[in-house]
Amino acid sequence: MKGLLIKDFKLMKGQKNFFLAIVAIALAMITLSPGTSFAIGFLGFVGSLFSLSSISYDEFDNGNAFLFSLPITRKEYVLEKYTFGVLCGIASLFLGTLISFFSILITDKGNLREMFLTACTLLPVILLLLSIMLPFVLKFGGEKGRIAILGMMGFLFVSGILLTKIAEYMKIDFYPLVKRLSQIDPRVYILFFLFLAITALAVSCLVSQSILNKKEF
Repeated sequence: MKGLLIKDFKLMKGQKNFFLAIVAIALAMITLSPGTSFAIGFLGFVGSLFSLSSISYDEFDNGNAFLFSLPITRKEYVLEKYTFGVLCGIASLFLGTLISFFSILITDKGNLREMFLTACTLLPVILLLLSIMLPFVLKFGGEKGRIAILGMMGFLFVSGILLTKIAEYMKIDFYPLVKRLSQIDPRVYILFFLFLAITALAVSCLVSQSILNKKEF
């Protein structure tokens, strides 16, 4: 798995112009809107999703057939993709947090506590995104996987609207519940969702292993 990680990090090094452009966009946005947490979410999401691009590069010109002729197992390949995605996500999130941190110190705009809470909240979100997207890309490939992900997101969006309409029709009021939940310490939310995200990531990894074991190259 170490060799696979080195391969993907070298691949990332080859995309340095792309990452410099992403960082430049984050710096430009934080300059135009100082005190915001735009850089944290933007860099965190882009960095974590680079693992999806690495799968597409592996598939290019039937590269997987050669890759799996090497002394690696499919389980190791899946574990490496999840590890790579998590490392990229955390590193990008940390970089975005640093940019926001120095922006607040220099401009004296924004709130450091809110910034750190935002960064901690986005970590489980990134882990959940990886747990959802990686199985789709491994199942359908790079291009078809993105279409499948968009279809799933659209389905969830429509389902959310339908549930809202049903709640309105049945005159279910969620405001008292939301008000009660808002009084709970944010750190409790973060730890709870982090636990859910790690659990989802573990289940997703097992699903991805099953998917890859059934594929033929």
